[in-house]
Formats: sequence, structure tokens, C-alpha cells
Amino acid sequence: MGLVNLRGMIPRIRQRFGGYGLFVGLLFLLCAFLVWPILLTVQGGFVNQDGQFTVQYIISVCTDPLLREGLFNSLAIGLCTTLLCVLITLPLGLLAARCDFAGKALVTNLVLVPLILPPFVGAIGLRALLGRFGSFNALLGESGLLDPAGPGLDFLGQGLPGGGGRFWAVVVMEVLHLYPILYLNITAALANLDPVLEEAAANLGAGWWRRFFRCTLPLILPGLFAGSTIVFIWSFTELGTPLMFDYHTVMPVQIFWGINEVADNPRPYALVVVMLTVALGVYVLGRYFFGGHAYEMHAKASVASTTRRLAGTRAFAAFGLFAGITLVAVLPHLGVVFSSFSVEGSWYRSVLPQQWTLSHYQNALSHELAMQAIANSLYYASIAVGLCLIVGLAIAYLVVRVRLKGAMLLDGLAMLPLAVPGLVMAFGYVAMSLRWPFGPGDPLHRLASTLGLDPIGVLGQSPNPIPLIIIAYAVRRLPYIVRTSVAGLEQTSGVLEEAAMNLGASTLTCIRRIVIPLIMANLIAGGILVFAFSMLEVSDSLVLAQKQKFFPITKAIWEFFNRLGDGPYIASAMGVWGMALLTLTLVGASMLMGKRIGMIFRV
Repeated sequence: MGLVNLRGMIPRIRQRFGGYGLFVGLLFLLCAFLVWPILLTVQGGFVNQDGQFTVQYIISVCTDPLLREGLFNSLAIGLCTTLLCVLITLPLGLLAARCDFAGKALVTNLVLVPLILPPFVGAIGLRALLGRFGSFNALLGESGLLDPAGPGLDFLGQGLPGGGGRFWAVVVMEVLHLYPILYLNITAALANLDPVLEEAAANLGAGWWRRFFRCTLPLILPGLFAGSTIVFIWSFTELGTPLMFDYHTVMPVQIFWGINEVADNPRPYALVVVMLTVALGVYVLGRYFFGGHAYEMHAKASVASTTRRLAGTRAFAAFGLFAGITLVAVLPHLGVVFSSFSVEGSWYRSVLPQQWTLSHYQNALSHELAMQAIANSLYYASIAVGLCLIVGLAIAYLVVRVRLKGAMLLDGLAMLPLAVPGLVMAFGYVAMSLRWPFGPGDPLHRLASTLGLDPIGVLGQSPNPIPLIIIAYAVRRLPYIVRTSVAGLEQTSGVLEEAAMNLGASTLTCIRRIVIPLIMANLIAGGILVFAFSMLEVSDSLVLAQKQKFFPITKAIWEFFNRLGDGPYIASAMGVWGMALLTLTLVGASMLMGKRIGMIFRV
């Protein structure tokens, strides 16, 4: 009997030792390409040109009027976006969790639609709709509310309160893109509530409003603050949308314009440090202080909650609320579609384009810059998916199957990109390219010169940013693979793996022959999401790809949009291609994972 027990223990001992070796390797990779870039960025903000410690650049961010205005505007965008998302999603979440009505399944399934509509692209359509000579002003002119020959209302100008119309345009685009993330967190929190608590409050005479503010709202605070934190960080650090609206007095854009100065001027690093400090401060505050300690329940829902059936006017109003918000979220991107089909100059002082053409799509597929950008993005995203699958599955296996002490450290580091702004990570890789072993005269630089290759880097005469772009894409989207892999492993039994190991199979054989086939749907779903969002990654693409031959799709869209003539129309066509890609991939992921697709966007 003892011999049999020993034989059964040997595979576990072997797995445990192999797990620690894998743990060390994964920890090294995450430290090298996630923690180290962040530390280099932070270090750059506290070191002057002579390499000495200083806080003058951090102080200058608060004392320089222009930089201070950029910080306040970014904070205002984050706060306004978060508050508006809360106002939109609380009623939607309560309706979805507490009520049934005709068409509910349809409209609640459409809640993820805005996630496939990047605000960077939607900004093109919103400018076409709300510009001085755009669609909305033309509609007001045709209805007699404005002079059709007049200049029109300046919705996107600088004359409105709170930083101008462009400020509110950025906020609107961020809200219409990010509210589904908060909605998913709120509905998940409501699903975990025990209805007995509210029933007890009702039996004691508490009305609906009193039950909501004294019972429901405090109990869903963890989910509410978790989603709000991600929404705030995302909107606070968004780069692409302000750029598309020419709104330059925000911190992300000020950081972007300082990219060419980082080799000689530490101030852009100081801006990044301030941004990172604010983002991480809000993340810690939301997750650990507000979201996890007050008003905790002793257990999750012990009985199923009952839903109220709506009929007549109330059912129509509930359906209309979901459908109306989704329609508003889609409108800017419909503007992109119309712009991509309109003849140059034909959408002027008219509700819809007066002439239509397919030439912009032909140009988007034949123009040298467009074709090179599409090929680059396909190459970058494909390799990033492979890296994510290998690293993400390894982390998930250590967390769920091996259960090593310290494995949760890997899980926490893998989820860190959700809290660290993409712009911070991009600047971290710029800093890496200027330091050992990538810097001039360092080992990798000398090796590249010996082989006749361009050295890895971002700045300089002939840099090669491809490895940094691929790694940046992989690190930013690693949380998707980790979460889908963990979900798949938790839903499958480890009995088959144990049996195979007892028969002499190695851990790698078990993973290849048993684990991967069992969770293949989860891996494919996570992989296509990594691919799709990498294809339309904005911050890393704009910062790391400085030479035209390395441009991915989003950098090409930015270049076309700023080109006179047919440039904005080609940019619109490329944006439509990108939206179509995201739509197909998200639908495919939803078919593979079903309702579990929402877990990817929860925190």
C-alpha cells in the first residue's frame, strides 16, 4: 500500500518542482516586460539630465499653467465620464436584474455593442455629425430652427463652458464606449445579492427608494466601484479620442507630443509619473477602500431573486431605454460608415451625403500606406496572440491546478495592465529602448550592428520597434487570456490529468493532450479578443511606431485623417474595416463562451 501511495505522489512532486521552475520563469518575464518598464518610467521622472535625483520636473507639472490645465482637464474627463456612466448603467442594471419585459433578451445582449466601436474611430463620425456644417446643423436648418445659409452651431468649438465643446465631445465618446464595462460589473453585483435582505426591509415598511439607498446600493458598492475605477482610468488616460478632436490641453496628448524629447528632456516622464500616480491611486482607492470593506454580506444570494413582469407602457419604456442608449452609442459610428461611402465634399450642409462611392474602400485596400499598415497589424497581433496564449495558460495552470504558493502574485501581475494606463506602458518601452541592453553601445545594439540589422528601439535614425510593439500588445491584453483560461480550468475536473500523470505522462503531455482540448473554446475566445483589440490598439501604436514602414492600422488612420483631400474618407473606410473585424471576433467569442463572455470585461 505504501508503495502505491508513493507512486501516486511522484507525479505530484514532479509537477510541484516543475511548477516552481515555471513560476520563476514567468515571474522573470512579467518583471522584465511589465514591472521594469513602469519602474524605468517612474525613475525617468525623478532624474535630471545629469542623472541626479530631482523633483523639479514633477513640481513643474503642477506649477506650469499649461501642464496644470492638461491635468485638470484629464481629471475632469475621467470624472465626468465615470459619473455619466453610473447614471446610465444603474437604471439599466436594475431593469436587467429585477424586471422582465418583451424584447429583454435582445436589448440586453446588445449591451456589448459599444465595446466593438472604438472611440478613436467614432470621433471621425461625431465630427461629421456635429461639425458647423455637419448633419445635425443641416437638420436644424431644414426644420427652420437655424438659418440654412448660416455658420451653424459650434458644438465642437472652444466657446462652451467646461473646456469647450471638444471637451464634452471627448466625454460623450468615452461614455458611449465604456458604459458596458460598468453595466457588467453592476449586473454581476446585483446577481449576487440575497433577495431576503430586501424582502425583510420591505416587510418593515421601507419604500423602494429607501430600500435602494439603504440596502441595495451599499451592497453593490464593490461592483460599482470596481467598474467605475476601470472606466475612470481608461477615460483619464485616453489618447486617441482627444487627438481626433484636436483637443490638446489634456495630459495624454501632452505626453504624446513629448515623445521626441524623452532622450534629452525628462519632463515627459514626469507627466507620465503624475498620470500613473493618479491612476493607481484611484485603482487602490476603488478596489481596496471603497469596494471591499464596507457593507459586506456574510454570503451570496441564498435564494433566487424574483423578477417583476412589465407590460404595456412600462415594458415599452424599459425596452426603449435599452434600445435608445444603444442607438445613441452607435450613431457616431454610423457617421463613420456614411463618411466612408460619401464622395469627397458631398457631405456638406446636408443631413446625409449627396453622392456615394466605393472608391475610398478601394484606396484603403490599394494605398501603399494602408496596405502596409494592415499587414503590419496582422503580423503584430498574430504574434501577440501566440505569446498571450503561452504565458496566460501557464499562469492559469499554476493558479488553478498546481496551486503554488505565490501563484496569485503572477495572477495579480497579469491583471496589472487593467490598472496601468497604456500610455504609461508605451513610454516604459521607450525608456527600455534607451537603456541597457538596448541602448547605443549596449549588447543588443552591438549584436544588431554586427548582423546588419536595425537595433531594437523607438527613437533614432533607423530603429526597429517591432519586438517592443508585439510585447506591448501582448502585455496589454494578457488579462483576457488569463481570465478565460482560469474560467475554463475551474469548470473542468483535474481527474483526467492526475490519471494520465499516474500512468507516466509528463505535465506538458497532459497540458497538450488533455487540458488544451478541454478548454479550447475558452482559449479561442480569449485569443480572438486579444487579436481584435491588438489590431485596434491606440496608445502603443501611436507612441512606439514612429516610422511609416512600421505603422499599424490605428497609426495609419491617424495619418490619413490629418491628410488633406481624401485622407479623412480613407481613414473612415479603414475604421469601418476595423469595426467589422471587432464585430466578427466578438460575435465569435460570444458564440464560444455564451454568457461567460461578460467575465472578460469584469474586474
